[in-house]
Amino acid sequence: MPWSTLDSLSQLDEWFDRSFQQPVLFFKHSTRCSISAAALSRMERGRDQLPEEVAVVYLDLLAHRDISNALADKTGIPHESPQLLLVKDGKCLWDASHFDVRPSAFVEFKI
Repeated sequence: MPWSTLDSLSQLDEWFDRSFQQPVLFFKHSTRCSISAAALSRMERGRDQLPEEVAVVYLDLLAHRDISNALADKTGIPHESPQLLLVKDGKCLWDASHFDVRPSAFVEFKI
């Protein structure tokens, strides 16, 4: 899966700016969590289910908890792991966590 990675607060602002041109789907992943590992696998296997116009952005929570906290602040959605957050026009329109982190759940939501 071609992930874009998020590893700085300035990039977070850039992704929010970009959300005015295309939807951005943030995937918050904990590298120490088996539920998150399963979610990552589901996302990678189901990438072809996601609309091509959606940018998919990977955030390693353990390496960048500050960015995760900033993302929670910007969206108003409390931190969970694993977690998907769809941002469009600077606003979070949809989120999912834990076992709901899968491409098919996102596809059911109409952008």
